[in-house]
Amino acid sequence: MSSDRIYNYLKVSDEIITGGQPTADQLRAAAAEGFATVINLAPLDPSHSLEDEAGLVRALGLNYFHIPVEWDNPRESDFAAFEATLAHLPPGKALIHCVANFRVTAFYALYAQKHLGWSESQAEKFRAAIWAGSNYPIWEAFIARMRRTFASWPAGEAGRTRPSPKARKPKVTAKRKARK
Repeated sequence: MSSDRIYNYLKVSDEIITGGQPTADQLRAAAAEGFATVINLAPLDPSHSLEDEAGLVRALGLNYFHIPVEWDNPRESDFAAFEATLAHLPPGKALIHCVANFRVTAFYALYAQKHLGWSESQAEKFRAAIWAGSNYPIWEAFIARMRRTFASWPAGEAGRTRPSPKARKPKVTAKRKARK
């Protein structure tokens, strides 16, 4: 078992991967591969979530952050919590997941555009690895609204929070395909 078997896996960099809901064995594999942090953007739901993901992740010695983003109501405050988490990320590799990597790719693309210098085109290419052929108007409106807030920042404000350069350029390596 390896972390690259996680549903809708994407490798952003040597330090960050994203994906859908990992199994317990995939979380164990991530720990064995040297991951230090798991960030979960999915609300707890018995039909999609592990019974005690937080407990398992912590028992494996990893940091765990849970930012439950409602599928039908992504909020600016959810994105702000995601930004704050990434800005204060403990050292080491991070696995960022939700149910199927839709929330994560949307949030990470926005984060990278705002803080890592990605162009809108780079952000959309990253997101398209999961979102291609999808039609979720609520999310498209949310993404457009967030981008408008970036455009209203004073010159020089975008890009103010930059994690390690290793996370700066997208290296999209995709496995499997879509469901929300």
